[in-house]
Amino acid sequence: MRSIYSETKETLSEQLQKIKEPTFRSTQILEWLYKKRISRFEDMTNLSQKLRNWLIENYSISKGNLILKNTSRDVTNKLLLKMSDESLIETVIIRAPQEGVGVENSRKTICISTQVGCAYGCKFCASGLAGWKRDLTSGEIVSQLMQVCELEDPYTDRKKEEIASFDNIVVMGMGEPLANYENLIQALRIVNAKWGLNFGARRVTISTSGVVPSILKLAEEPFSFRLAVSLHGATNEVRQKIMPVNRKYPLEELLPAIKSFSSKHGRMVTLEFILIQDVNDSLDQAKELSKIANDLHAHVNLIPYNNVEGLDWIRPPLNKQQSFAKVLSDHKVSVTLRKEKGHDIDAACGQLRLKKEKDGALVPATKGNR
Repeated sequence: MRSIYSETKETLSEQLQKIKEPTFRSTQILEWLYKKRISRFEDMTNLSQKLRNWLIENYSISKGNLILKNTSRDVTNKLLLKMSDESLIETVIIRAPQEGVGVENSRKTICISTQVGCAYGCKFCASGLAGWKRDLTSGEIVSQLMQVCELEDPYTDRKKEEIASFDNIVVMGMGEPLANYENLIQALRIVNAKWGLNFGARRVTISTSGVVPSILKLAEEPFSFRLAVSLHGATNEVRQKIMPVNRKYPLEELLPAIKSFSSKHGRMVTLEFILIQDVNDSLDQAKELSKIANDLHAHVNLIPYNNVEGLDWIRPPLNKQQSFAKVLSDHKVSVTLRKEKGHDIDAACGQLRLKKEKDGALVPATKGNR
């Protein structure tokens, strides 16, 4: 059954016209979904019983079944959601506590998934260990954010323009977002729309392992999304060892595509670089990365490897991480050495899903494990 969260105002109006309902009903339905955040079509009290029955018969209003909500020591939350076909996906709430502000009011970044599993097979990542199962629909992508809204900020009679209970969205969870391009863009169109979550495109970051044709396609979109590219190797030789996508789209093709996106949108691109001991953490790699970052006028996000059960990679010691970052800063590169988040709750992409699938039976989350 199609998710109601897949519909735009235009497509929903078209469906209503087919059943001889006035198109203004689409505005009412969307207001119930995104402004009032109801969870049952029966609660749309300004609609006729006939229309409510039609919605029940033709649409799902599910936000996914919350199986687990794990909380780390740094107050990162990982949500494990079960879809209608029993597939498991992950959504992560990353908090950035601010001085003088309680945890509940800290800045929140939501990391969402776009696929069940991943076909790209990056050697350090848990998402692809069990292979790719399917793409998420646009409604399943949107519903992850609605699940967060329900958990973090239950409905009150808000009058403010922006109704999301978070500050940033990163499309950096399970899957390769640009391999599910149409559903992703449809979902973000809904998130951005005034009748949807009215969430600014400039606060949405799309991450990719380097799917060149889709980066070029994204550059032509009217939305001002941010772009993050998972580089993880500053030369083809190193990158290809851990990222099979580099065989199809080597740096000679990837870097010009990034430059094209940056020039068309006037936005600084972020280069994600996971530091793995004795793989890509040499100072030679740091020097090559400096050249790339300076040429692209890009920010570099250094990420100490998050250990994954079943994989032999390990993170470099802190002093080596800092030496790598110093080479970049000495070359005038904007760089962040990221602090570890959520390591104690299997926060690496796909890690919790993989672990729970191996463990077997799952039950919905209760107050005890939320």
